[in-house]
Amino acid sequence: MDPPTGPTMGPYDYDMLVIGGGAGGLAVAKEAAGLRQKVLILDLLTPSVRGSERELGGSSVNIDSIRKFLQQASLLGKALQDSQKYGWKLKENVPHGWSELVGAVQQTVQTRSQELKRELKNVGVFYLRAHGKLVEPHTVEVTEVDGKQRRLKAEIIVIATGDRPEYLDIPGVREHCVTSEDLLSLPHPPGSTLVVGRSPEGLELADILFGLGLPVTVLQQPAPVLQQPALQQPALQQPALQQPALQQPALQQPALQQPALQHGFDEKMAEMIDNHLLVSGVHTLQNCSLVKVETTEAKEDLAGGSATTTQQSSKGRLRVTVLTAQGQTEQTDFDTVLLTAGRKASTRDMGLECVGVQCSQDTGKILVNERDQTSVDHIYAVGSVQHGRPSTTGLSVHAGTLLARRLFIEDSTLCDYTNVPTVVLTQMEYAFCGLTEEKANATFGEDSVEVYHSYYWPLEWELPARNKYSCYVKVICHIPDQERVLGVHIMGPNAGDILQGFVAAMKCGLTKQQLDVTVGLQPGSAQVFSSLTETQRMSEALMMRGNC
Repeated sequence: MDPPTGPTMGPYDYDMLVIGGGAGGLAVAKEAAGLRQKVLILDLLTPSVRGSERELGGSSVNIDSIRKFLQQASLLGKALQDSQKYGWKLKENVPHGWSELVGAVQQTVQTRSQELKRELKNVGVFYLRAHGKLVEPHTVEVTEVDGKQRRLKAEIIVIATGDRPEYLDIPGVREHCVTSEDLLSLPHPPGSTLVVGRSPEGLELADILFGLGLPVTVLQQPAPVLQQPALQQPALQQPALQQPALQQPALQQPALQQPALQHGFDEKMAEMIDNHLLVSGVHTLQNCSLVKVETTEAKEDLAGGSATTTQQSSKGRLRVTVLTAQGQTEQTDFDTVLLTAGRKASTRDMGLECVGVQCSQDTGKILVNERDQTSVDHIYAVGSVQHGRPSTTGLSVHAGTLLARRLFIEDSTLCDYTNVPTVVLTQMEYAFCGLTEEKANATFGEDSVEVYHSYYWPLEWELPARNKYSCYVKVICHIPDQERVLGVHIMGPNAGDILQGFVAAMKCGLTKQQLDVTVGLQPGSAQVFSSLTETQRMSEALMMRGNC
């Protein structure tokens, strides 16, 4: 719904102005409008560096739904291989159609974005495709796509601009690399692909592309040594600082190989994902860092002339130069270089410093207290733009909804940023909630922590004889507190869906004894949680005795 243009009553044009149309921004706006507040959302939807368009909905529409669609496409390819053991007779090898997948996904994303706009209109939220910049504490300078500018005043301002892929400061990266935002804008299959950065997003895309039949190589880009910035505390409690996004200094010696997943993920589970990729056939460049990306010489077309831009992108190659741990440079050619080495908050050119909103110097993310309030009383932030907080779409929606209720109906419920479920959509899905094993040991001490674990074999995997020791669960318990469950980790099919019920149970104080007396549902994979008897201490002792 377009905002009104006439004069307004009172000192403010809007009760709430939201900058950013991601999941958190949409949630807080819709909830506030439902509470009879006058709300405006500003969302510019700027394209990526390579010109790929985005849709309203932020990560929920532009990232989460796409990664789920791509994962499903990859899983269907594996299911085709298994189907013969279930009696399906395929007359020939079934090729994958990249253009058909891209077209279907893009159409679905656009449809969902249009549905969101209709939903905003139905609940009375005003929407404007425009850039918002803070120029005074309650004043936002609005710049529309046609360049028209005006200033609007709001009693409450919420920043929900999210984050976007970060480009490394390396020659040729901006010119030749693509990010997750650009992948589905390619008019042709990515071909031989180098994935730079072993973030969860990078591992997902590497596994998915390999599942579509493409050769994939993963290069972990080592992070530089970081210095802790001196930051002012905002009003109320200040959250702990988070490690900044990855950046690569030019031509420095790469660090030794690190776990596959970034900070906050369980190290042993990261090693298992590493092993899954290795066994699957994904190649890894270890202890190397990217130093340059360039194009090879243009190929000639069949008529003898220079190839067109489209033909170059589909047939040409990218020459990648890496620096090894021994200080030597090596070159390899790829069709596509996919950059997944980190994300940076979209807070530039917003005028935050003009009104006193404090941000992390490294990440650009906004410092907030337990009420999602910034260092300026009437300015709030939700979603991945927050500093030091976990970031998932579900969490952003929940936090935005609670924020609107606290502001307009005096509900005191705070968003719980602990025990947030997270999923990595590799083919071998990994989901977890609560503490990692490392964090539990550091917090409570190793003697107070018991880790129950088990491999399991999904029944549907028996006929095609898939690897019996691929799927794995572990439950981390605090011994002195009646073995209260501190963390649940699962790696296997539909891990995210299996985890959801355990998230609710953990919020209710789930204990190991309660898991033990729960009746397992057969046949089904989740029943493994009701029969965990082996601990890591027992396994390690058995290995020390030589399995005798």
